[in-house]
Amino acid sequence: MILQESVVIFTEKADWHSHGLRDACAREGLRPLILSTADCGFDLASGRPGLVLPGLDGRLPGAAFVRLIPAGSTEQITVRLGLLHAARDLGVQVVNDARAIEACVDKSTTTFRLAAAGLPTPRTVALEGRDAAQAAFEAMRGDAVLKPLFGAQGKGLIRLKPGDALPAPEEVGGVYYLQEFVASRGSRLAGGAHDWRVFVLDGRPLAAMIRRSPGWITNIFQGAEGEAADASGEIGALAVRAAAAVGADYAGVDLIEDEDGRFLILEVNSMPAWKGLCQATGVDVAAALARDLAGRLSRADAA
Repeated sequence: MILQESVVIFTEKADWHSHGLRDACAREGLRPLILSTADCGFDLASGRPGLVLPGLDGRLPGAAFVRLIPAGSTEQITVRLGLLHAARDLGVQVVNDARAIEACVDKSTTTFRLAAAGLPTPRTVALEGRDAAQAAFEAMRGDAVLKPLFGAQGKGLIRLKPGDALPAPEEVGGVYYLQEFVASRGSRLAGGAHDWRVFVLDGRPLAAMIRRSPGWITNIFQGAEGEAADASGEIGALAVRAAAAVGADYAGVDLIEDEDGRFLILEVNSMPAWKGLCQATGVDVAAALARDLAGRLSRADAA
């Protein structure tokens, strides 16, 4: 049985984002419940739908919003994603569903999807062999950024200059994800770097900000400052196409304008934070997400 007005917010722990979304859902007349996927699972001998979701008495929510999936072992992550796959198969409106999360959490798959959709990205390689990765880096003929394959929030980024040796395989999880370094337009004159974050929701650009940093890492969590930007035009259109390429209902899309004035897509985040975006733009992202969830449930109920 599905509780059509019930919404589960999956997160690692209740925080500013999940509390804000919970309150916004309540204002839409929904019944929000904050859970961690780590506390959920499968019970396939009970005669019920087979999913263990504390607080729902064996029933299913009408929708599930995935804010965060806790870190864990390969086995734990597999079960948590399996739970999201199963919920979708059972008729729950899952935003974002496991397919989009899987496409975004692995940066190599994200970049492949973007390139396959004909979207502009920096030259990127993802290789296991150190020698092959070193050769690919040297062929870039310029700086490159070595990124953790599963990284987020600007953590673990290493900028490499021509002639630098790549770290040992055990220092990068056995995979070298290398992206050509792109100097943002005017960064040399401004003395820092900047890029764009566009928040896409249901096929439209909801809000955008420019992130400015005195260094080369432009993530808000690493000290960059955001300022409101126009979400329409080229950056909005590219961001919408990028979210569609990975199958995301909502996404944070990062773009950079190179020194020739060309926009390139750096990353797509299927579980983006939005606090910095709200502060920079004044857009109530939680309210927009709650309205979107309410609309999905209304359409599902009418179908």
